[in-house]
Amino acid sequence: MPIRPLTPDALTDELVAAIESAGPGRVRVLVDGAPPARTEVLADALVDPLRVRSRPVVRVSAWDFLRPASVRLERGRTDPDSFYDDWLDAGALVREVLAPMGPGGSGQVLPRLWDVDVDRAARAERVAVPPSGVVVVDGPLLLGRGLPAELAVHLALSATVLERRTPADEAWTLPAYARYDDEVDPVAVADLVVRADHPDRPALQTA
Repeated sequence: MPIRPLTPDALTDELVAAIESAGPGRVRVLVDGAPPARTEVLADALVDPLRVRSRPVVRVSAWDFLRPASVRLERGRTDPDSFYDDWLDAGALVREVLAPMGPGGSGQVLPRLWDVDVDRAARAERVAVPPSGVVVVDGPLLLGRGLPAELAVHLALSATVLERRTPADEAWTLPAYARYDDEVDPVAVADLVVRADHPDRPALQTA
């Protein structure tokens, strides 16, 4: 697969162009990757360029759509299979964000569902997204769950870089990402793959 080195600004421009090419209607974008890939940085960088193009943007973090601690931590606080299978409330993410942004959807998006810090529902208000709007959702382990989207971007890290950049107290998550690579193969299923080992020198991989 061709790999093109880019500056971070050039990468943003490429992704904005890809979003624009998805059509004038509402567009759902997934920015997938482990925390050391800093998906939130790339997702945030898309907001202003899209708004300049008259595309209103709603930013959503998958970390705000986790299940309650009673479900999430039922098998313990450091169980990688639980992290993989049980943490994200994918159904709620579809129901509250992705389905309303889809064809025939209401455009009424709930940008934040659960406050993990206090383990209770967040007091967020729904946002009305116009027909030209874009929702950008970032977070880990998003692909392979049937989340509907017009564009799925995966920020890929080599196993060595992922291990080196993962804080020691989060190393227990590493088997979940290895399982993700084996079972989902996000590099193969994403629409666009960003090689993110060097944050200041990303490279775009296309089919």
